Amino acid sequence: MVFWVFGYGSLVWNPGFEVDEKVIGLIKDYRRVFDLACIDHRGTPEHPARTCTLEEYKGDVCWGAAYCVRGGPEKEKAAMAYLERRECEYDHKTLVDFYKEDDSEKPYVTGVIVFTSTPCKISNKYYLGPAPLEDMARQIATAHGPCGNNRDYLFLLEKALFDIGHEDDSIIELANEVRKVLGIAGGVPKEKKLSGSTHVKANMSPLKLRPLPEAISLDS
Repeated sequence: MVFWVFGYGSLVWNPGFEVDEKVIGLIKDYRRVFDLACIDHRGTPEHPARTCTLEEYKGDVCWGAAYCVRGGPEKEKAAMAYLERRECEYDHKTLVDFYKEDDSEKPYVTGVIVFTSTPCKISNKYYLGPAPLEDMARQIATAHGPCGNNRDYLFLLEKALFDIGHEDDSIIELANEVRKVLGIAGGVPKEKKLSGSTHVKANMSPLKLRPLPEAISLDS
């Protein structure tokens, strides 16, 4: 038995469980949105944090990391139990096709697990829904919980995507808005950023990216 799980948020830089293989790549027809509440890690029930989930969006892609767990039922069971505790705000496990960086036409693995959430405030108590950029930024800038503050989650995600060579314009925009609220400068210097977007259409091969210099240190 083998299972694969796709990480698009904190799993990109901190899987937290024993993995046998890590592959950078994408899933199709999804995009990140900061529409999900976190009340036990980076926020509280009174002041929830905003974390990312996936929204179906035809033609878009979401870059991240796929992790493989091999080694028998006990190891797989332990990994899944850990993930279910950690991803408790997500009410669905969706199966998707995963594509490697160098081939966006043929799936590298099918049936990859990805944790997703129902976009409905009635049936999903953790779903916050979209909000104006400025409102989301103020919420993220001020929320904190037992595992740290909300802004660090966002900044670490921004850096993790930079490190794998596939920045997300929406994450950069939100992170910069949070920095405005906090009155700080930061992010990836313009001269270090890739020219153009690293997003690819679902029916196109991804760009061949040159190695980039190390990103600047972010508040953590």
